[in-house]
Amino acid sequence: MTCNEIRELMPDLAAGLGSVGPEFNAHVQGCLGCAEKFAELQQTMALLDQWQAPEPSPYFDTRLRARLREEIAQPRLAWLRWIRRPVLAVALTVLMVMSVTLIRSDGGWHLRTHPKEMADSTLAPEPGTAVGDLQALDKNNELYSDFDVLDDLQAQPDADANP
Repeated sequence: MTCNEIRELMPDLAAGLGSVGPEFNAHVQGCLGCAEKFAELQQTMALLDQWQAPEPSPYFDTRLRARLREEIAQPRLAWLRWIRRPVLAVALTVLMVMSVTLIRSDGGWHLRTHPKEMADSTLAPEPGTAVGDLQALDKNNELYSDFDVLDDLQAQPDADANP
């Protein structure tokens, strides 16, 4: 038998619920870890056999019944009563599922605007702001992408001045 199989049997054997077989004895005598574990379980079971549960107070049942009567007599929250009705609970569940579905799907209401709609809106950003500068760069992308032409223009007046 393996250590895992032996350790599965140990709690029952330590409690006296089963009989110890020759394979178990042979393994426990040969395996120091399993022998220690079995001895610890036997000590624990011996302590549990000596332990006695405390007796409840003589008025425990009386106090428990009084507390139950108080709980039953307390008024229930009226706004939670409708949840107990199955039709309303199902309707609330369907409403919540539909709300989440509409918000998360593309077919539902959108709180965000499309970027093209934002560019065409009447609120144009002021020049000099970050948004205005970025939009200007986007519009003039072809012009700004070829700076070699600008370098050639500056090089020509310098060449004319030196001859």
